[in-house]
Amino acid sequence: MGRDQVDARRQDDGRRRFLRRAATVAGAAATGFGSLEAYAAQPAAHGAPAAGSCRGTVGRYPFHGAHQAGITTEQQAFAGFISFDVLAEDRKELTELFKTLTEQARILIRGVKPKDVEVAAEPQTQDGLTITLGVGASLFDDRFGLAGRRPRLLTPMPEFPDDRLDPTTCHGDLSLQICAEHPDAVVHVIRELARRTDGKMRPRWRADGFHNPARPSGASRTFVGFKDGIVNPDTASSKEMDRLVWVKPSSGEPAWTAGGSYQVLRLIRFRVESWDRVPTAAQEKIFGRRKASGAPLDGRREKDLPDYSKDPHGRKTPLDSHIRLANPRTAETADSLLLRRSYNYDGGFDTDGSLDLGLVFCCYQQDVVRQFATMQKRLAGEPLARFVSPTGGGYFFVLPGVRDASDWFGSGLLKT
Repeated sequence: MGRDQVDARRQDDGRRRFLRRAATVAGAAATGFGSLEAYAAQPAAHGAPAAGSCRGTVGRYPFHGAHQAGITTEQQAFAGFISFDVLAEDRKELTELFKTLTEQARILIRGVKPKDVEVAAEPQTQDGLTITLGVGASLFDDRFGLAGRRPRLLTPMPEFPDDRLDPTTCHGDLSLQICAEHPDAVVHVIRELARRTDGKMRPRWRADGFHNPARPSGASRTFVGFKDGIVNPDTASSKEMDRLVWVKPSSGEPAWTAGGSYQVLRLIRFRVESWDRVPTAAQEKIFGRRKASGAPLDGRREKDLPDYSKDPHGRKTPLDSHIRLANPRTAETADSLLLRRSYNYDGGFDTDGSLDLGLVFCCYQQDVVRQFATMQKRLAGEPLARFVSPTGGGYFFVLPGVRDASDWFGSGLLKT
């Protein structure tokens, strides 16, 4: 069999796997949202759905803006993270691919109106939908002449000391984050984009996640029972976002990257059977927080700030606890806070009967070295590492926003 035949077969096999996986997202009861004919007007801000909508029902986030939605947007209940290898033959085809993704995302996010009675019961808007596109380091090889335009800090994700990475679930040319309030919206977008981009990109790996409701209040919990994402920068503060999340023209990056952000994805499996045998008091020492309330060990409420200056020897909050290593709260680490946007995943059972539960860790930052990588090095060998295994993911650069109806994803990157 010739090379062209092998590539064609791989492409066909990849597409079949892509669509098969798309159809099996847990809980998806329906996959259609009507025809892609008419669509409604957009609201004006990324931070909240359109007027008259509410979290958990239908709502629309805007597509156009200086930054992509899905980063500072209020976290939706469900998410799909997909990495792709680009199959475009040259830069012209790559540009066509990005324009097609833009056109379809613009339509899908605005929502559609049913054109006949048979689909009248289906949602008329896309359910708080956001579609967020990023590029990986491999896109900047010699295929498309983009090597000189690679974001300065964009590299393949390294393997950190406690990782057990599976190459089949790492890296990729593109990353696509699809978030919505119900899982059928995520599946619908995947199917529609697969249909519209046939032959131009091939799925490399995929992870689906969900955001647990707060119990009883505050941040949601992961499958190890502790609250996740309590400490995050203020997404309503443009000053805070400019300091920690958005790439700026003055940062030494290529000019086209301004308004984008570095995305880190990590597929983290929890060894829950071992974790469940650890007494709660010991679990709290490992995390540095109370399991019931989420409060730091020297506080009473979830949002209380730990005061490590009063505990230099770690008698209250152990020096090797997760929260103390991740955020030491020193002057030197003040600019290392990152914006977390993670989701739980449930992969069922392994062949040996072990539960496959974990976290699709997702974060955004201005500087992936200063923020994520530096934090990860501090966490090396922490006690929690005995119970978690990072198995996949990647570094990506989320493109600046599509500014208006004449703009498209990656226009600054691809325009000559």
